[in-house]
Amino acid sequence: MSVRVRRIHEPPRPDDGLRVLVDRLWPRGVAKEAARVDEWPKGLTPSTELRTWFHGGASYEEFRARYEAELGAPEAAGLLDGLRESVREGPVTLLTATRTPERSHAQVLLELLGG
Repeated sequence: MSVRVRRIHEPPRPDDGLRVLVDRLWPRGVAKEAARVDEWPKGLTPSTELRTWFHGGASYEEFRARYEAELGAPEAAGLLDGLRESVREGPVTLLTATRTPERSHAQVLLELLGG
């Protein structure tokens, strides 16, 4: 199993495998062709309400707990299971525009996927 997080602003690499955008909004300044995104499961991303709350200065630990609760909803859980299957089949790169991926929803997903 190989799963990692990279910023979408970085150029694609040959060993990225399946490239999955895990942000709800398309990142500014990134051309879709250049990004080479294979999947964009918006239902797996934090809700707008949760994202806004977190950017308002909430703690990462509380954000993580609330996001994991959102991932328990049927649509998100199904998408997460599908992503787990993709990880079993080959490398997966989770793409995000956040400047601090290690303290974001992408890190939560990485850990849930065994990365």
